Amino acid sequence: MVRLLIFAWMAVAVPAQTVVVELFTSEGCSSCPPADQVLLRLESPRQPAVIRGKQQLPLPPGVEVITLGEHVDYWDQLGWKDKFSSPLFSARQQDYGRAFHLESVYTPEIVVNGQKEVLGSDSRAVLDAIFKAAKEPQAQVTIAMTSAQNVSFSVSKLPSGSHEAEILLGVTEGGLVTSVFGGENNGRQLRHAAVVRSLSSLGRLDPNRPGEYSAVAQLNLRQEWNRANLKLVLFVQDRVTRRILGAASVRP
Repeated sequence: MVRLLIFAWMAVAVPAQTVVVELFTSEGCSSCPPADQVLLRLESPRQPAVIRGKQQLPLPPGVEVITLGEHVDYWDQLGWKDKFSSPLFSARQQDYGRAFHLESVYTPEIVVNGQKEVLGSDSRAVLDAIFKAAKEPQAQVTIAMTSAQNVSFSVSKLPSGSHEAEILLGVTEGGLVTSVFGGENNGRQLRHAAVVRSLSSLGRLDPNRPGEYSAVAQLNLRQEWNRANLKLVLFVQDRVTRRILGAASVRP
């Protein structure tokens, strides 16, 4: 949902350490609501911890967790069609499945920084993966609104050993609630976190090319999306290892 306008090279500021948490989920999956709750707690800056029973599990200090709720479409023929689902997210999960050498993909699945996959409802495993990912070196990534419909972004200093990387821009929407009238969650009201409304590739980076890469992209936000609940997420992903090398987010 974006159009690339300009490419250039310029200096950028150093962002905070970030960890990207992707949840592959579906409204048709009865095991998924607990994982959606984990993502909700990670998403909210006013709740800097995940609750597991009565135990509080704090997030790493000084680390920003960026959440992506990606609704797959392979549940849609089993009694309830998830209106947020997309074959794009099913294909992305299958790509991870091959990278992790899984016999089959499943929901709810959380992937942390493209490097560790865990059961999405297992908050302890999710946090363990976040703590580990927060210690890894990362690229410098920035994103900022330049107008109501344009964003500028920059990427520099890919970690040593990186391969060709892809720059991706996601648009997420929070505060979404669905009343389900079919399938495994029939009769339930489901709250979702950081639902990915669009995910677009903005180009690729050669780690052997020195310098700092920047560009401006034009947004195409749909009217039915609540702009007050939107977030723009820019992240850079190694095309060989699937590791997310750096990320940044901004409110439109």
